[in-house]
Amino acid sequence: MSLPTFSVAEINSYIKRKFDTDMVLQNVVVSGEISNFSHHYKTGHLYFSLKDDTAAIKAVMFSRQAARLRFTPENGMKVVVTGRVAVFERDGVYQIYVDSMEPDGAGALAVAFEQLKKRLAAQGLFDPAHKKPIPTFPKRLGVITSPTGAAVQDIFNVTGRRFPIADIVFCPVTVQGPAAPADMIDALERLQRLGGIDVIIIGRGGGSMEDLWCFNDELLARAIYACPIPVISAVGHETDFTICDFVSDLRAPTPSAAAELAVPDLNGLLMECASFSDRLYGAYRRRLDAERGRLRMLLSARNFTDPGHFFDSEKQAAALLTQRLQAAGERYLNGQKMLLSRNITALESLNPLSVLLRGYAAVSAGDRIIGSVKDVAVDQRIDITMADGVLNCRVLEKRMDDNG
Repeated sequence: MSLPTFSVAEINSYIKRKFDTDMVLQNVVVSGEISNFSHHYKTGHLYFSLKDDTAAIKAVMFSRQAARLRFTPENGMKVVVTGRVAVFERDGVYQIYVDSMEPDGAGALAVAFEQLKKRLAAQGLFDPAHKKPIPTFPKRLGVITSPTGAAVQDIFNVTGRRFPIADIVFCPVTVQGPAAPADMIDALERLQRLGGIDVIIIGRGGGSMEDLWCFNDELLARAIYACPIPVISAVGHETDFTICDFVSDLRAPTPSAAAELAVPDLNGLLMECASFSDRLYGAYRRRLDAERGRLRMLLSARNFTDPGHFFDSEKQAAALLTQRLQAAGERYLNGQKMLLSRNITALESLNPLSVLLRGYAAVSAGDRIIGSVKDVAVDQRIDITMADGVLNCRVLEKRMDDNG
């Protein structure tokens, strides 16, 4: 008897029916490590594999289910998925169709928090260089919180007690649930448009991580980062941390602490001013007493008690200076006389008249000095200048010496 022949489609359809009728495979919980993760951005579907040390299985999570994830799946992340195992009939491949996914170990919110924190930190939103200083004496405070919680009362009470001259502009918002981030972003924008706000406090009282989750919203974090007004984050209790705490200009552990950080203590300032005033007056009195003492000491000096002593000493000093000046003048004049004598002697040695006095004569023809026998001709008239006069002569004969 021959065996029946099936088409590929018939075999895949048969296997699919087997999977679909197996009740165990219709609702399974599987743990494993994500690999080959792919996010199909056009459809929103997630494709990946789950693997352990010895095996792997393909998985798909459609966009409708993926939209409910509170974190972003990544390769290497250990997760626990719930879904059904079925056959993709066209390719004859079986895979898990995932309905829900949770991180294996840490909760989804904790993973989402760390992922967003890491991404925003890499983009520089937490950089201390971008933190704006909180003004020392703010005139107007913007407060963004719930109108019904204890946080708003704490902020009002602390501000009124510490710095009652400051105005408070209150923007009531929802601080829990899906609509809260957009509500707080709108409040930030309204305070910026209002103008004149020196510092903004945004926050709420304590709660669970789910209650505070709206303060981990990425759009809210970016709005706080872009706000030109300094922002103080005051979310939950001292041990609670949110993304808003990291991106704001200053983090306060509680709403009450935020108010204390936002405004100075007026009574403390007044006491400090009084202390400064006392210290300044004391320093003034000490300086005045010291100057009076110096003045008394100066007035008791002999120059003030015996004016003649002062003039006598000054006369002596003037006489000494006069002597020193006269001595210096005489030394200078003697030196100049000696220099003049040396210069006169030098000039006399160069004076041609001195040479003539020793019996020598100067021969010239007109304005030209005759320095050689070659410079005159026989029968030429020449002048011979001597010490006591000039001889007008005529050359009768030229005789050259042996060297000429």
